[in-house]
Amino acid sequence: MGSLDAVLFDIDDTLCPTTAFAARARRNAVRAMLAAGVRASEDAVYRELEEVIAEFSSNYEHHFDKLLLRLDPRAIEGLNPALVVAAGVAAYHDTKFRELAPYPGVLELFRDLHERRVVLGVVTHGLTSKQAEKLVRLGLVPYIDPRAIFISDQIGVAKPNPKLYSAALHGLRLSPARAMYVGDNPRNDVAPPRSLGMRTCWARMSGKFAAPNGPLEQPDHEVADFAQLRELLEGRYGLV
Repeated sequence: MGSLDAVLFDIDDTLCPTTAFAARARRNAVRAMLAAGVRASEDAVYRELEEVIAEFSSNYEHHFDKLLLRLDPRAIEGLNPALVVAAGVAAYHDTKFRELAPYPGVLELFRDLHERRVVLGVVTHGLTSKQAEKLVRLGLVPYIDPRAIFISDQIGVAKPNPKLYSAALHGLRLSPARAMYVGDNPRNDVAPPRSLGMRTCWARMSGKFAAPNGPLEQPDHEVADFAQLRELLEGRYGLV
């Protein structure tokens, strides 16, 4: 298959277990809101929060405000809603400060690939500030080429539009056959870069997605953890 000049990654549930982390952070936020005086069961409030997120998207900035509007008015009677929301926001961010971390082996692999002068970067969907913050908190910024950060919000193109990946190829002057993309969602992270001729690797760490659907979603490779990705990059491509 030849060698590679660049390895580009998705962020969420590829470099870090975002879904599992978000569930813990939201649960902690609900518990903090109950501690601030909300009178309802934890599970009921959590389910309502999940509905808010599903309806308004995870990038919406006022989940907890909407949550309070949907609760029985008796649940917050006599409380200052601003303080309840602040308790939830603080607990969410405290969890982020403590617990957001990369999957095992990510930092070591990035360090070694960086030393081999492989271009490392991300092609990710989300808000610019949130996705950039994740890279900082994960400790990956020292290893990523600053030119190789392509965030949908910043580019103006969202997954699964292949134009997002084309922007990365053109911006970095990469031959598609000498660039690999690693991501967890076959529809968003395999089919689009594969349609452009990039190498693709399905990262199954989160277990969120079933087997690829259709020929275009079939990756060149699949891995269950970063130890397997290291073995792939070393054995098949001569990297690391």
